[in-house]
Amino acid sequence: MSYFNKRNLLFGGFIIAASLMIYAPLKELLDTASNREYYSHILLIPFVSVYLIYLKRKEIYLDKVYSFGVGAAVVLIGIILYVSGQTMGTGLNQNDFTSLITFSALVLLLGAFISAYGIRAFREALFPLLFLGFMIPIPSSLMDWIIHLLQVGSTEFTNILLTATGVPFFRNGFVFDMAGISVEVAKQCSGIRSSLALLITALLAGHLFLNTGWKKVILALSIFPIAMFKNGIRIVTLTLLGTYVDPRILQSSLHREGGIPFFIVALLLLAPVLYFLRKTEGQGFRGKGIGKEKGMGQDI
Repeated sequence: MSYFNKRNLLFGGFIIAASLMIYAPLKELLDTASNREYYSHILLIPFVSVYLIYLKRKEIYLDKVYSFGVGAAVVLIGIILYVSGQTMGTGLNQNDFTSLITFSALVLLLGAFISAYGIRAFREALFPLLFLGFMIPIPSSLMDWIIHLLQVGSTEFTNILLTATGVPFFRNGFVFDMAGISVEVAKQCSGIRSSLALLITALLAGHLFLNTGWKKVILALSIFPIAMFKNGIRIVTLTLLGTYVDPRILQSSLHREGGIPFFIVALLLLAPVLYFLRKTEGQGFRGKGIGKEKGMGQDI
């Protein structure tokens, strides 16, 4: 199959257009260190989507037909969103402006895919295409809500774990006082980066290893208690080390940049959930599209 046929060239042209649409706002957003911490995954997302499409290339391209009617309508919606963002988005902060522009570019791409390959191919490629949605920065209000949810949950797990250790402490909201040290479960301790990475991992694992929709949903939702429990473990570990070993640990790089070992803990907690869900489907761990053909985040 030639990769330089009319369909691929048409879709490739729209990929270039969408890339030009998002380049400047994304670059400006990621120039800020705090935003880079939240959105370091963005640049990897397109490569994952391309790989997922490659795995299902035979099914996706089995019955290609142009669908300019539906596709053009979706492309038009993307253009309207982009123009609206450029004209009326000046009142938005950089995060929300970039979110709107990136969303418009994604809608444009979806319409272009439908135009070039048709509705049936779009259904087959739905997950890889929607996976590109992780390139969209989370709107500020939604991000604040998620961070608060993780902060509250992490605080509760910290309280449970500290109680289990038998260490005397006094809790006041998000603050824990013990042995002359006061520790606050601040927003920075919410683990938003690791939670995003864990969500992406869970969605990919569900797509590759599970066949039932509701089981994929359960796997994705399980990352929230897992992320909160992982944060609780991290906070308790650092708190006890700071209290009984060296108070400087709470200001050390282990506190600021030691998220990877705890992220691994989260993955180890996620694995049994995936295993159980997969087991109930009565199949082995052979992923969809993988091996079917012969030859074939610090706070992190």
